[in-house]
Amino acid sequence: MKIKLLALGEKMPNWVQEGFDEYQKRLTGSSIQLQLVELPIAKPTKTGSIDGWLAQEAKTVLSKLNDQDHLVVLDVQSQPISTKELATRMKNWQQNTPNVAIVIGGPDGIDESIKRIAREKISLSKMTFPHPIVRIIFAEQIYRAWTILQGHPYHK
Repeated sequence: MKIKLLALGEKMPNWVQEGFDEYQKRLTGSSIQLQLVELPIAKPTKTGSIDGWLAQEAKTVLSKLNDQDHLVVLDVQSQPISTKELATRMKNWQQNTPNVAIVIGGPDGIDESIKRIAREKISLSKMTFPHPIVRIIFAEQIYRAWTILQGHPYHK
């Protein structure tokens, strides 16, 4: 199964990429192919609005999706799930869809048009995290969920 993490925001500090790379490396040789796709955030203008910027970002996200992608949105306003629940969802994804695209919004969130077409919306927590850190947290959670499915002791 391929999991494409679509993250709004580019040119992150080295530690962000290194953190993501660590969990991507741990998944090498597994049934999970984890890919990070960085997308540009909209450039704020004096005459623009947040809604306009979000709509621009939505077009960028949509350009990276294909018809086979099972779209999941990380949204702080959605239902938080546990790691075990993520493992259950991953098992379902493996059985029913070869491609999963997970969107991490930018500083202003995610456009409602993307939320409407998402097949799933989940929250990591009721807390708000800096978007660069979410890349690392979610990559680790994908790895941890995979270890649960493998019966590996990492989760304990």
